[in-house]
Amino acid sequence: MTRTIALPLCLIGSISPLLAEGGERPNVIFILADDLGYGDIGCYGQKIIETPHIDALADRGMRFTDFYAGCTVSAPSRASLMTGLHTGHTKIRGNKEIKPEGQMPMADVPTLATLFRSVGYATGLFGKWGLGAPASGAEPQDRGFDRFYGYNCQRISHHYYPEHLWADRSRVTLPENSGKRQSTYAPDLIQQDAKYFIRQSVHRGKPFMAMMTYTLPHAELNLPHRGLYQYYRGKVEPRPWQSQYKHDYPSTPDAHASFAAMVGQLDLYVGELVQELRALGVEENTLIVFTSDNGPHREGGANPEYFDSNGPLRGAKRDLYEGGIRVPMIATWPGQIKPKTEANTPAAFWDFLPTFAEMLKQPQFVERTDGSSLLGLWQGGTSRPSPTRPLYWEFHEEGGKMAIRQGVWKLIALQVNSGQPQYELYRLDSDLGEHNNVAHKHPKVVRRLSKLMQQMHQPSAEFPFKSEVK
Repeated sequence: MTRTIALPLCLIGSISPLLAEGGERPNVIFILADDLGYGDIGCYGQKIIETPHIDALADRGMRFTDFYAGCTVSAPSRASLMTGLHTGHTKIRGNKEIKPEGQMPMADVPTLATLFRSVGYATGLFGKWGLGAPASGAEPQDRGFDRFYGYNCQRISHHYYPEHLWADRSRVTLPENSGKRQSTYAPDLIQQDAKYFIRQSVHRGKPFMAMMTYTLPHAELNLPHRGLYQYYRGKVEPRPWQSQYKHDYPSTPDAHASFAAMVGQLDLYVGELVQELRALGVEENTLIVFTSDNGPHREGGANPEYFDSNGPLRGAKRDLYEGGIRVPMIATWPGQIKPKTEANTPAAFWDFLPTFAEMLKQPQFVERTDGSSLLGLWQGGTSRPSPTRPLYWEFHEEGGKMAIRQGVWKLIALQVNSGQPQYELYRLDSDLGEHNNVAHKHPKVVRRLSKLMQQMHQPSAEFPFKSEVK
């Protein structure tokens, strides 16, 4: 089914003020996968699932080996991405629901979208929001996006055949999906709207920033049983999966084939975007970033062990081990980022705001940020983040967790709420899989990093630890 949604009037303009000033700036497509593991794509070692379009981005640009999401679950990770703050400082530090639809609203602070819109870009978000319920004052258009099409609520986004989506602030009903019918596949509608936004922006001479927050490959493991699903049914070990609980994800006849096809569908969507840029003649002036919001999930029949979804890393979604927070990250920008390059400088979601602020020459946007610009690293310059700066995470489920990486050292605090946290220390240069806890051998390192951990954690009324780390 095809739906054409009119773009808001704020996108209609004449010649871009950026072009009028003689300073053409790049278009930006920011692709954020959902629960895609470090090892789920070919250029990071995946052997079963084919991802030629994403791999081609790595061939044309820079692949990061030590890149981190903002958190180990969706909402706080995305809040970190949008605001340039780690989870010791963000308002959103967990998935907190609002009934009947939506999540706790993100604070009214500068965001990636307000940065781009401030210098004349058309800004659009296509996919999942999850940072402010309808009418909360923190919908996408309240946080800098001209156009939004997709799911406001991350809980509703678990369903690929929903009964409604949102176009800006308007509810778009999909009656053909009512009663658990599976007629219209929402990701196809979202992809169509994003391509329309890109075409209209180019035709109006306006630079654009399109944030593609795909829900793939998050559970439910469900997609049209068309070519990709049938292809992988012939390649993978069958895995029928039966739902066990009333509120669980629905059963699936073959979880392995569904998961592989979902990653494959994500790859096809990436290919479609690149083809759209080529057809419009703007590929050479478009920066593309590809990453994921956290590590691989185990929900709805997903089996990360079968696909080696976390590669050489330990852990998955909801862990602060590397497998829960280290994610793929690729950046391609013709003429600016050298093809087939690799970066092993540790970096994280909160670096994107200062990176784009430097690119757009808007230093006021980094007056309060936890990040460092990656622009010099991308462009091959000498200015780049220090490899020994501390990177910090916290997570408020499962007893409370904290983690900090500084250089080769990684300290994790478990059961923080108990008041007697359990510390684990790993040396990542020799123990990437975090198998050998050496906390007892290096008490001085534990004390130093635990003190730094406390300094990076600002207490939160909305997400308090029951007892602060001592």
